[in-house]
Amino acid sequence: MSRAPVVSSLLQGDGSALPAALRGLINNAQCSDVSFVVGKQRQVVHAHRCILMCRCKVFQRMFSRQPQTPKEMQVPFILADVQPEVFLAVIEFIYTNSVTLDSVILCVDFIGQTLTVELACEALQAAVTYGQGDMRQKCLGFIELYTQEIIKTQSFRELSDLGLVSILQSDHLAIDEVPLIQAVREWAYVSSAVLDVPVSVVAQDVVRDLRLVLLSPDELTTLERENAKDELIPEIQIAQAWKFHALKKVSDSNPHHYQRRKGTLPREHHLYLDPPAK
Repeated sequence: MSRAPVVSSLLQGDGSALPAALRGLINNAQCSDVSFVVGKQRQVVHAHRCILMCRCKVFQRMFSRQPQTPKEMQVPFILADVQPEVFLAVIEFIYTNSVTLDSVILCVDFIGQTLTVELACEALQAAVTYGQGDMRQKCLGFIELYTQEIIKTQSFRELSDLGLVSILQSDHLAIDEVPLIQAVREWAYVSSAVLDVPVSVVAQDVVRDLRLVLLSPDELTTLERENAKDELIPEIQIAQAWKFHALKKVSDSNPHHYQRRKGTLPREHHLYLDPPAK
C-alpha cells in the first residue's frame, strides 16, 4: 500500500519582525564582538562580525586582514576619517536593509571613502540597480581613475549591461580603446555563459558605446578578424569606422563616438578628431 506524498509548504512569518529585532542590535554592546572608534570625536560603535561580513564585502575584507587571536580581536578598528552619523547610517542599512532618505546621502559619502579597485564595480552596480545617482557618480569617478586595474576584476565581468554601459559612456576613462574592447569581449563571454545566450545578443546594447574610430587601420583589421569568430560587434558599426578613415570626417549623427577618452593613446588619424577629454 503506497503512502500519499508529503506536501511541503512554506511558513511565512511577519516580514517586519526580523528587521525590527536587528534594529535593536545597532550599536548595542550586548553580544557585540567588534567595535569601531569613529571620527575625530572617537565615538565607539559596537557591532557584530557575522552580520557585517555576510552583508558587506567591505567588512568581509576588513575582518579577513585582521589577526584572529582572541586578544587581538578585541582591538577596535579606527575609522578616523569617517563621520559617526555616516557610519551609523551604513550600519543601520546593513542590519535592517532600510535607511532614512537623509541617511542614504550619508551612505554615499561612506561608500565614496571606502571604494577599492575590487569593489568599485559592485558599488556601481548597486547604484545603477537602485537608481542612486550620487553614488553612481562617485563610483564612476573612481572607476575613471583606475580603469586599467578595474577591468581585470571579477566584479567588472559580473556587471549588468546597464552597469557596463554607464562606464563606456564616459569620456574620462584612463584607458585606451584596444584593451577596453578586449575587456568588453571578456565580459560578454562571461555573461553569455551565465545567461546561455549568444555573445552578440548579450552585448548588443553595450558595444554601441565602443569608439571604433579611435582604432588605427591595422587595429581595425585585427578587430575584424577577431569579430569573425564571435560577431561581438555588428558589421555596420565596424563599417562606420572604416568610413571615417576613408573620409576623415566626423559624422553628425553621433559625434560622441568620435571623442577621444582621457586614456586614449595618440594615433595619426586622431588629428581629425576632437581633442581628448581633460
